[in-house]
Parts: sequence; C-alpha cells; structure tokens
Amino acid sequence: MKTRDLVLALIVAVVWGFTFVVIEVGLTSFPPLLFSALRFFAAAFPAVFFVRRGNVPWNVIFSVGLIFGAAYFGLLFVGMKLGVPAGLASLLVQIQAAFTAILAAVILKDPPVAAQKLGMGIAFVGIGLIAWEFVGESSGLGLTMVLASAFVWSLSNIILKRAGSIDMFRLMIWMSLVPILPLLGLSALTESGQLEALASLDLRGIGAVLYVGYCATVFGFGVWGDLFKRYPPNVVAPFSLLVPVFGMTFSWLLLGEEFTLLKLGASALVFVGLATNVLGRMRYDAVCARRRIL
Repeated sequence: MKTRDLVLALIVAVVWGFTFVVIEVGLTSFPPLLFSALRFFAAAFPAVFFVRRGNVPWNVIFSVGLIFGAAYFGLLFVGMKLGVPAGLASLLVQIQAAFTAILAAVILKDPPVAAQKLGMGIAFVGIGLIAWEFVGESSGLGLTMVLASAFVWSLSNIILKRAGSIDMFRLMIWMSLVPILPLLGLSALTESGQLEALASLDLRGIGAVLYVGYCATVFGFGVWGDLFKRYPPNVVAPFSLLVPVFGMTFSWLLLGEEFTLLKLGASALVFVGLATNVLGRMRYDAVCARRRIL
C-alpha cells in the first residue's frame, strides 16, 4: 500500500473511532432517532444532486438503506442513549464480523474456517463477560440494542456480498435518502422533545450532525470504498480493527469513560477474537488463492 493510502486508511479509522464520541455528545442535544435521521439528511444533501447513482441497483439502495441505515444506526443510537458508553459501543458493534460469518454459513453456504470459529468463541466469551457486568444496570437494555445493531449490520453485509461489485461511495450517498422518513416517523411515535431540540440547536448539536453526516459517512465511506477498489480486501479490512482502539482511547481521554478490570479484560477478549476471526479468514483465503495459482 502506498504511503498516501496508508495514511488515508489510518485517518478513516481515526474518524470512525472518534465518531462514537461525537454520537455521545450529539445525544445530549437530540433524541436518538431524530439525531440518526438528521445524520442521513446531512449525508444525502446536497451530495445526492452531484453524485450519480451509477451501477447501484435500487433494490440494494432500499434494502441497505432500511437495514443498515434505519435499523443499524437507530438501534445503535438508542442503545448509546440508554447508557452504553461510546468506547464500549465502538468495540461491541465490531462483533458484526462474527455475526456475518455465521450468517454467511447459513445463507450463503460459506462455512467459517477453524480460525474464524476460534475467534468467534473468544469474542463471544468477552461479550458474555461484558453482559455480566451490565446485569442489573439500567444500561442492560442498551447493551442488548447495541448488540442487535451489530447483528443488523451483519445482515447488510450479506446483502452487499450477494449484490456483487458495487460502488460503496455512491451507495452510501443514495441509500442515505432511505432512512430519513422511517426514522422521523419512529421518532414521532416513540420520542419527545424534538421541536425543543431543534429550537435550541447550538453549535455542538450542529457540529455533531455535520461530523457524523459528512466526515463519518461521506468522507469515511468514500475513502474506504476507493481503497477497496484499488487494493485486495486483506490489505484494507484489517484497518477496521483500529476503530475500537481509537474509539475507546478517545472516549477515555475526552469523555472520561472508565473501564473496570473486568471490562478491560472482556474488551481484550473481544478484540483478540475479532482479530482472529478477520485475519484468520484472510490468511485462509490467501492460502487457497496461492494453491489455485500453483
């Protein structure tokens, strides 16, 4: 990987890690579902007027928009609002890699290799320890919703895998149109204080919306998609493992998030499990590719 692209991959990991801090800050200004809707409004406009849809099918736009856009981010934002700290959330959502491997085995008939099975086992032990820490806390429901968001994310991964080669940047712009109305509708039905939040909008709230809309979505996925087009997945994908590292670090430094010894140990298990899952599958695919060449 060229030095410039290496730096860009690191910047995206930093941007996405910091996004969880920004989400927690934004949730002090908006109800979670309204905040999520505003995020996609910012991501879609005005970019949708300048970025063509290209080869991205409408059915993929709508399915990813509803599942990844409305369901994933809606659950994540609500879960964080219910008390899951930003740093921990940045780690927990990455369990989507393990969920994706399970769904790929069931739906795509692509069973996990030994390293993936080992990684998933380690990661789920860590998740269990974190859940034990949350038992009896008010944020227990929030933990469930964050884990549910990770599962929903894995569903969108399966949709994208079946869709084949798609321009991720164009997809993220156009699919951002889809979640806006469903999220606003759910917000109207289940939340309160929306008008007050908009009427008292300050620079902190505006900055949070613009950051998660433009920096995390438009810039982040734009660069990420471009890197995936120019480099093999086994070169680019491991950088996603840095997202929870930056997320937890920023949360500790900027939000004062505290980690008990149990949470630190459990988080380490989750991270090791995810790394084993992701890197183990990549090594297996690389070995298979070499054998086919030979």
